[in-house]
Amino acid sequence: MAATLRDVAERAQVSMRTVSNVVSGYAHVSERMRRRVLDAIDELDYRPNPVARTLRTGRTGMLALVVPEIDVPYFSELARDVINAAAEVGYRVMIDQTGHDHDRERELLTGGDRTMLFDGILFSPLVTRTELLEMNARTSMPLVLLGEHEFDGRFDHVAIDNVQAAHDATTHLIRLGRTRIAAIGAQPDEQYSTPQQRTAGFEGALADAGLTPLRIEAAAHYRRADGYQAARSLLERDPRPDAIFCYSDLLAMGALRAVFDAGLRVPEDVAIIGVDDIEEGRYSRPSLSTVSLDTPFIARNAVARVVARIEDPDTDAVELVAPHALIARESTVGR
Repeated sequence: MAATLRDVAERAQVSMRTVSNVVSGYAHVSERMRRRVLDAIDELDYRPNPVARTLRTGRTGMLALVVPEIDVPYFSELARDVINAAAEVGYRVMIDQTGHDHDRERELLTGGDRTMLFDGILFSPLVTRTELLEMNARTSMPLVLLGEHEFDGRFDHVAIDNVQAAHDATTHLIRLGRTRIAAIGAQPDEQYSTPQQRTAGFEGALADAGLTPLRIEAAAHYRRADGYQAARSLLERDPRPDAIFCYSDLLAMGALRAVFDAGLRVPEDVAIIGVDDIEEGRYSRPSLSTVSLDTPFIARNAVARVVARIEDPDTDAVELVAPHALIARESTVGR
């Protein structure tokens, strides 16, 4: 027969409320008392009943993380960090993806009965417009936005300074003496903030140095194949670029292959740099120079903000900007 909350309380010689507080992650329990309860839970192999907890507290202990594509390494690494950060404060995470689809984002934001599964949502949109976020405001679901979009201050937002990140990457190429600098990643037919901001940073760095872009190549998606095709197009033109700034590491990985297939060398003939610092880039040959985005910072602060909003829905919204760092590897500086 499964152990009950009462069994744990009797074994630990504490009240049932104390056991409940420990199981729920309540902070104001002494370490000595918490250890007694946890030892009793281990001895009895007690498993809390999540349905009973939900009925008792009105909370599920679950957060939702919504990203555009879970198979993109940046988002899978972000998901890992969110799961770790949530576990530290007693929450579990369910992950869903939008696939760059307006209707899918609308469904996940408005939620219907599905929102009953979660205490809060961490949302990384690519195509969401302001009106979709206004729908969420009507649901009263605690929401923290992640990533690059520019919002109006009504929502907690953990952001990336894409303009500065792109500026830093391009400046790195300029300081290496590169003058025919192209970029891959523009999406002129869409209103996504990410490519717009990275284009602004790219063009701004060149303007500061008295240079103009050799060319900005579009990419339908930020995947290896898109980077490969865009780089091939650049390399077939005259003059050929001597450096390429890619708006993501996956685009850069594709560009590396395209340069190799063209019989050229990286970085001797063409230097390449990306953004994200995915693990794959650290072990590619040559290893990929990149702008590293601090996903643990994003995850830790996003979880902290959504938990704060769960506890107090009227708390003021906060805008936080994640730090980034340029990492020069073999694809720009050689061995």
